[in-house]
Amino acid sequence: MKINNSSDFGMKLRERRKSLGYTQKDLAAYTGFSISFLSDLERGKKTAEIEKALSVANILGLDVKLTERG
Repeated sequence: MKINNSSDFGMKLRERRKSLGYTQKDLAAYTGFSISFLSDLERGKKTAEIEKALSVANILGLDVKLTERG
């Protein structure tokens, strides 16, 4: 999936979390991040911290790759 904005990123994280059968509460307990942060992240809140966001993606088994267009 091509990620064009924070909403796309959050949607992909939510899809993956649900496919693994985790709740936000489960993920919060594992990561130490608050449920409100995870909720904001999944809703695509633009002020989410990138380091935490990348950490959540990694924990969910997602790679984030940047490639040149064209």
